[in-house]
Amino acid sequence: MTAFKTLDDLGDLTGKVALVRVDLNVPMSDGDVTDDTRIRAFKPTVDELSSKGAKVLLLGHFGRPKGEKNSTMSLSMVTGEVEEVLGREVMFIPEIAGDIVSQSLGIMRDGEVGILENSRFWPGEEANDVDFAKAIAANGDLYVNDAFSAAHRAHATTEGLAHLLPAYAGRAMEAELKALSIALDNPVHPVAAVVGGAKVSSKLDVLQHLVTKVDHLIIGGGMANTFLAARGVDVGKSLCEHDLTGTAEAIMDKADESGCTVHLPYDVVVAKEFKANTPSRTVNVHEVEADDMILDLGSAAAESLGDVLKNCRTLVWNGPLGAFETPPFDEATVALAKTAAALTQDGSLTSVAGGGDTVAALAHAGVTKDFSYISTAGGAFLEWMKGKDLPGVAALRG
Repeated sequence: MTAFKTLDDLGDLTGKVALVRVDLNVPMSDGDVTDDTRIRAFKPTVDELSSKGAKVLLLGHFGRPKGEKNSTMSLSMVTGEVEEVLGREVMFIPEIAGDIVSQSLGIMRDGEVGILENSRFWPGEEANDVDFAKAIAANGDLYVNDAFSAAHRAHATTEGLAHLLPAYAGRAMEAELKALSIALDNPVHPVAAVVGGAKVSSKLDVLQHLVTKVDHLIIGGGMANTFLAARGVDVGKSLCEHDLTGTAEAIMDKADESGCTVHLPYDVVVAKEFKANTPSRTVNVHEVEADDMILDLGSAAAESLGDVLKNCRTLVWNGPLGAFETPPFDEATVALAKTAAALTQDGSLTSVAGGGDTVAALAHAGVTKDFSYISTAGGAFLEWMKGKDLPGVAALRG
């Protein structure tokens, strides 16, 4: 991985203004933040810049206001939660550039923190307009990107600013990039990848890239049904993209050429309807009936996959193995997650996971703290799994 500057490269910042891109696109309900994970993620960066004497201005977006101001998407809504997490007063500034920002900086003392208004209120943000970026940069002395989750977007605050000011990775961004480098850029082999989720179509590029990088590809979720169908298995009325069986075949052929073993379940959990605690049974994949839905991997398959992980040194995980939100179709995901967690804690496996459903599934299994690294990024994590260079990361490398 090409080198990028971090906060270690910064000395005393007294009198300087740090523009810090963070992820403020937090879940909210009735005006309250329901999960402060993303805010807690950038706290170390803000604390460090503040302790070095910088005036810290936070940049972020919330929702999709499409270039227009919208009071329901103002970052003033999250300022109170940011104050609570940081344990300090935070000034909300209702603009992103210009005189109001410079006047606010005149009021702020060294080490204090402000939040600029939702960057997506201005069309120049998503257009990555250079004049818009220059107007923001005019009030800053350095730029810090601490929002990996937005790094797959080439926007003014995620990419443009990095070309206009000295640019650095924040602590959360630095940790993310190091973890991802260990997992796929320079992994210790054998490497396993777990890829689950509903549809093959949403992860085609991921699968095609991974089979050239990993030794074992474990496919779960609804997408496993498409691969089973490609192998001639009748999957009943299961979720399946029958029009993509040819693509699934091509991916398996590419895996063979690359020396990657694709693991598909040989026993599955089926039910006649999809709802919590509905009657279900475990069957061989060749015993699925016409009115059955495959909703999870069977216990024998889950145990076999656990044995695969015991012979691996690196694991990348994206997506659940079954419909984990609806018991009892969570059992394979939980079982394999616990195996991966135990191997990680033993020191024999480096485990990196990411994506919204994945984070929820691993939290459901109670193993969040036992993996080497869990990324809360969704789109950016998937782009990285495709082997794509992320604009916000590339810009930090200069």
